Amino acid sequence: MKLGTVELRTGEERLACLRTDGNVVIAPREFGDMQRVIDACDSAIAALRRFCESPQSEGTALSELRLLSPIRRLRRDVLCTGWNYWDHFYESEGKREGQDVPKPEAPTFFTKGPDVLIGPHDDIAFDPVISGKWDYEAEIALVISKEGRSIPREHAMAHVFGYCLANDVSQRDLQRRHGGQWLKGKSIDGTMPLGPWLTLRDDVELANVTLECELNGAVMQQASASQMAFGIAELVSELSFGMTLKPGDVLLTGTPSGIGNARTPPVYLKEGDLVVVRATGLGELRNRLVAKDLGSYETPARHPQPNENQRNFA
Repeated sequence: MKLGTVELRTGEERLACLRTDGNVVIAPREFGDMQRVIDACDSAIAALRRFCESPQSEGTALSELRLLSPIRRLRRDVLCTGWNYWDHFYESEGKREGQDVPKPEAPTFFTKGPDVLIGPHDDIAFDPVISGKWDYEAEIALVISKEGRSIPREHAMAHVFGYCLANDVSQRDLQRRHGGQWLKGKSIDGTMPLGPWLTLRDDVELANVTLECELNGAVMQQASASQMAFGIAELVSELSFGMTLKPGDVLLTGTPSGIGNARTPPVYLKEGDLVVVRATGLGELRNRLVAKDLGSYETPARHPQPNENQRNFA
């Protein structure tokens, strides 16, 4: 089953399911949002499946809706994995401007600020004043289903709710400027598409998934998820060691070779570029880089709070 978040023509955001016929079933309001479904997990999924598969549930054409990021309110930073495809690690050797490191013996983790999040078809905010080296990174993302700390590898998959796609748009010069750490160079507002649908864990066989990134019609990255240096269970187990993972946490699992910064000459994103990230069974992200002033002072907007009056699932 594929779950998502859509915006109706009235502007209301609703939880939705994608049916095999390509139509979308809008869930009743009492289901709440994706975070609430993840919190309820098995009971919510069973109720949603019954509703979405019912012949009485009316389908809506996707063209009548705006598809949003599946998860709309993050509880913490986006969790990320670096160098999880060895061909990507090796392609950048000698191109890290003096910040090369030995081949890691364990997964490399970092985070992205939560305000990077945008929808699967939204414009990527682009400002050349912020950075002169914008890069694409196609990734498979997973969402945590239930809380756990120091999760044994043999239990790790039970903590995975489902999978979607992400584009870990990065600013390479900011990475170098700030000591080689990745937080700043990957946390620019409005730059990480997520989606399009959250596909439940048991409905995806990652060994058969091919991940791809296309820039203005040219394929730049292509790899099998089976090429990951550290598999999903190992990532979840290692990341949770001494650190509690919570329902709704988003973990990016790394990008394969083909990034712009490692090419000769380098290929950096520019205004107007169209970046498409796709993967077998997970759909595609389709985003254009559009100019936005990110360097001017701006006070934050208040985010709407979830409805606390929504009933429990039956």
